[in-house]
Amino acid sequence: MIAPEMSFADLAENFALFDDWEDRYRYLIDLGRKLPAFPDGFKTEAYKVRGCMSQVWMVPGRSATDGTRFAFAADSDAHIVKGLIAVLGILFSDKTPAEIAATDIEAAFNQLGLDQHLSPTRRNGFVAMVDRIKAEAKSV
Repeated sequence: MIAPEMSFADLAENFALFDDWEDRYRYLIDLGRKLPAFPDGFKTEAYKVRGCMSQVWMVPGRSATDGTRFAFAADSDAHIVKGLIAVLGILFSDKTPAEIAATDIEAAFNQLGLDQHLSPTRRNGFVAMVDRIKAEAKSV
């Protein structure tokens, strides 16, 4: 499961340190590289996230520290998308279903500047992942 290594405020602060988007993309890719290994056995149709151009698999679960909190594992075959998964881990892992439902994903997306620098297809995939997380969190 993805355990957030920092708060969203720290992530936003880190993004703001970079002057150009090439550096921010490199940082995003680096975040994706730090994701826990995702077992190949979960790379099946049952765990595939629909609406993403690249392949994305997501396995929902519960936090290891508190069974009332949401957690998930995910992977993608695209480096930037893996970075976006890491961002979602920071936003949603180890949160209650109510906290997840209350998260303003558009505001977070805008605060990081992703609204201006992701292609429409990647944005659609990001929204599909968020929708999946919000739906799965309701069952925690």
